[in-house]
Amino acid sequence: MNCPVCNGRAIGRVGVEQFYCWDCCVEFATQTDKVVIYDLAEDGSLVAWDDASFNEGALNAVIE
Repeated sequence: MNCPVCNGRAIGRVGVEQFYCWDCCVEFATQTDKVVIYDLAEDGSLVAWDDASFNEGALNAVIE
């Protein structure tokens, strides 16, 4: 599995279908038709990226 943002392979599992990239420090969740990418806020909460065009390419990158 590769990171949908940086294409790195340093991926850890956070939960069911939720992963963390140690290279670029983003969390992402895979769903059947898309990948949701989150930034970590200073208080530890997750802030979702909102870019539909990125989600199409990200899903293909994660599957490879």
